[in-house]
Amino acid sequence: MNNSGIAFGPDRQLQARMAITMLLLGVLYSVFVIFLLQLGAAFALILVSGMVLVQFWMSDKMILATMRAKLVSNAEEPLLHEMVTDLSAKAGIPKPRVAVANMSVPNAFAAGRSQKHATVAVTKGLMEMLTKSQLEAVLAHEISHIKSRDVQVMTYASFFAVVASSLMSFFFFMGLFGGFGGRRNSSGGSYIMVAYIVTIVVWVVSQILVATLSRYREFSADRGAASLTGRPLELASALDRISNSVSKVPKNDLRKVETMNAFFIMPAIGDSIASFFSTHPSTMRRIEELRKLAASIS
Repeated sequence: MNNSGIAFGPDRQLQARMAITMLLLGVLYSVFVIFLLQLGAAFALILVSGMVLVQFWMSDKMILATMRAKLVSNAEEPLLHEMVTDLSAKAGIPKPRVAVANMSVPNAFAAGRSQKHATVAVTKGLMEMLTKSQLEAVLAHEISHIKSRDVQVMTYASFFAVVASSLMSFFFFMGLFGGFGGRRNSSGGSYIMVAYIVTIVVWVVSQILVATLSRYREFSADRGAASLTGRPLELASALDRISNSVSKVPKNDLRKVETMNAFFIMPAIGDSIASFFSTHPSTMRRIEELRKLAASIS
């Protein structure tokens, strides 16, 4: 319990959900690997896995590059650094690096392979739109993700989905130009079609598992932010303002960043997507839960 009056201990439900998700993904991909090896697609599996492993190792750098975000010093953004320093100290974690994305889309995210290799980033659009206390609440939400290590788990979980997605593209083009080793012509085409269909199924299941975990972790991070700041309503008002602003952003701008949805505080494509694929719970539901928290400590 901290001075906010809201407990900020380990979220056992989140820990259990992360463990179950990783176990299910592990089983799913173990079966998938065995299937590909039996089909003679070992070369494709090794090539794609090697490429994605490099991407995973450089995940934080790649995410920052995708978002056109750059690390900023204390001299460049003293207010951001002051908030992150204070919040990370309260959370009991090493201070993350701080980055700013030169984008009008109002959003924030945390990335990194571990608590020691984490980055908190906000967009310029978010900084221009929120008040100081609302911005602090958003940063507290991202710090909570790092505290619970769910950013690390989401990075691992997303790694599996990226492997399947890359293999889908690989098999698609392979179907256009040839087969596995000597298996070409009609036989090769059949093997590739089977591999392609199975890969799609694996990718869909992976996306559902990742999205299910992601939705719960947002509630957990909201509670963590309320604990760190002691002001649940500030985060509620920030979420409301971000949601209303995102709906007015040009669709082309949103499409450029929607691949980052699982890491954002608010999905770039909004709440309208089918619930089992959505990476976030509805904004209204999150706000309702924060209001309940506020009432419990008033």
